[in-house]
Amino acid sequence: MKRESTDVLVIGAGPAGTVAASMTNKAGLKTLIVEKSTFPRFVIGESLIPRVMDHLDEAGFMDAVNKANFQKKFGARFLKEGRVCEFDFSERFTNGWAWTWQCPRGEFDTILAKEVEKQGVPVRYKTGVTGVTFQGNQSEVIIENEQGEKSIIDAKFIIDASGYARVLPNLMGTAKTAKLPPRKALFVHCKDERRPEGREGWMITFVVHRVDIWIWVIPFSNGVTSIGVVGNPDFFNEFEGTDEEVIRQIIEQDPNYRDRFRDTEFLFDVKKLEAYSASTSEMYGPGYAIVGNSVEFLDPVFSSGVMFATESGILAGKLAARQLKGEEVNWEEEYEKYIQDAVNVFATYVKSWYDGALQDVFFVPQPNQGIKHQLSSILAGYVWDKKNPFVRKHDSLVYTLSKFIREGKMELVTS
Repeated sequence: MKRESTDVLVIGAGPAGTVAASMTNKAGLKTLIVEKSTFPRFVIGESLIPRVMDHLDEAGFMDAVNKANFQKKFGARFLKEGRVCEFDFSERFTNGWAWTWQCPRGEFDTILAKEVEKQGVPVRYKTGVTGVTFQGNQSEVIIENEQGEKSIIDAKFIIDASGYARVLPNLMGTAKTAKLPPRKALFVHCKDERRPEGREGWMITFVVHRVDIWIWVIPFSNGVTSIGVVGNPDFFNEFEGTDEEVIRQIIEQDPNYRDRFRDTEFLFDVKKLEAYSASTSEMYGPGYAIVGNSVEFLDPVFSSGVMFATESGILAGKLAARQLKGEEVNWEEEYEKYIQDAVNVFATYVKSWYDGALQDVFFVPQPNQGIKHQLSSILAGYVWDKKNPFVRKHDSLVYTLSKFIREGKMELVTS
């Protein structure tokens, strides 16, 4: 069996893998990416959040992505029963980027993969990992190409950015179900010939269909819009017909978008994702780190998926480079705790979204602008800023405000 060696083997050429590979390559380490599929390929996570821009800039991808002329996104809008709550990313508590992009992920991911290749990192497509053996910090990895030919890679470090495939967690038996309740999503791309001019294209829209059921509307710059419906799996059983018929019936019930998307052309068969929240019991170990959706995927609400992918990818790449150059790295403190703290923050807001507490705060009449700016920072992905009370007290503050609102103590929320 053919054998080769590399300093760093990255599994997966999505955003987490490419930014991680960029970091190790810039550190002078021989880096190789293996990717099971071919690009472009469809994946959700099409609405980025501003924190991602820091990662794209650091990895050297910003100029290439900017040339693609993706739809610029300046905020997020929430609609519920005739009420509107908008967050402008330029009005936030934490310093950082005030905008980002909304983009078809097939095109976006391809750009990143091509850029990392230009930086000197080979990407082998249609190549999967079928086995791994660790010997201390070293690993022996068996890979298989599309012809079924197997070979061995001796790697000093592995970064698993394989996304939903969760290659290492599955091979090592560390994959586990996340704590969030199971949910289901139906989604599709459609022609958006009735899109109004102006602000409609500048943000993602979340429509509250019911307290725990919501619709996303993500406009792209090419005249296409992504539409998805997310919620309790039992909700979808209330409708009869194919997945396309079901999603059209749900959109028809929504007064905000039914006229715009009635009879619009769907560009592919409606896709379905069920019980998608997942995690792993081990985020790192001797000679490896798990990044991106391989380590944790919460929920599509608030669009945090790509941010966690690139945040963990950038960090794991830097730490792996330090370790391979002989420096002592405290992976528990510098990686696992750092990422998990932020996951816990977002998990609070996902939970409070679905139980209605966060919706109470979003849709309060005459909201306090300071509170809105602090929440805007959360939605922008700046969830490591402990000066922000909605980060520092994430597990209690939203519920305290919701309680005041439900008890009619509005002056405690709006003043």
